[in-house]
Amino acid sequence: MAGDVVTDVVARHHGPLAAGTDTAAVIRTLPGGAGANVACWAAHTGCADVRLLGRVGADAAAWHERELVAAGVRPRLVVDPRAATGTVICLVDAGASAERTFLTDSGASLRLEAADWSDTLLDGVARLHLSGYLLFSGSSRAFVAAALGAARARGVPVSLDPASAGFLRELEADRFLELAAGLDVLLPSRDEACLLTGRSDPADAAAELSRHIPLVVAKLGAEGALVARSGAVLARVPAEPVTPRDTTGAGDAFTGAFLASLVAGAEPEVAAAAGCRAGARAVREVGGRPPVPG
Repeated sequence: MAGDVVTDVVARHHGPLAAGTDTAAVIRTLPGGAGANVACWAAHTGCADVRLLGRVGADAAAWHERELVAAGVRPRLVVDPRAATGTVICLVDAGASAERTFLTDSGASLRLEAADWSDTLLDGVARLHLSGYLLFSGSSRAFVAAALGAARARGVPVSLDPASAGFLRELEADRFLELAAGLDVLLPSRDEACLLTGRSDPADAAAELSRHIPLVVAKLGAEGALVARSGAVLARVPAEPVTPRDTTGAGDAFTGAFLASLVAGAEPEVAAAAGCRAGARAVREVGGRPPVPG
């Protein structure tokens, strides 16, 4: 896998934020990043040997490496000589929805560049997964192009999670689909699927995207997931009922478990069910990673 490794500052607050004054919150600093979270959840299944390439600053490189190793991931972290590790402030409404809002400083995480890629990274690899955040800067887009080209040359399937509806609006749908050419699997959220197609119904959006990318699995949160191929939705997979504490990383959990199941030989519908189970476990935790044993 290749993607973002960042530091999450998670602030869980009750009720609306009080402008111009204090709002009480429970605040924790945790390892995060969509790419790193996906890797940790894939390793957590026990079904896959997971490697992760990412870029961090010297300020937190050792900590992030320790956390990834503890989660069962084999990290290959490039230490950026100029930029600090990316930081995301996650504002989580601790009410019934546990919905979150992100304030993002990408820092070193989107400074991966083509020079950081080596074709030897694909040695022994059954599948390459890319975090969609890598499409949101020029240098990391060059990295994605190098990785996709090498994977196609070796016949290694490639998946991608679009990662951010907000950043997708800035990039624009046509540009995203152009950059995503050659993918085998796309794993958008409901909002991302609708934004990429202009459709309001996520089933229509997933079906439309599957005309461009062979397999599309749209994540619908509490409504489960959709599996689409060749312009049609083939399966609707229900979510597991759960009372959420923090929805940060739920989509990453789905993606990690889905990919691990796919690599283990599961059909997409079965893999999507595994993803839904992981998403349900994730929202019971604070932060975007699975619990580390011990």
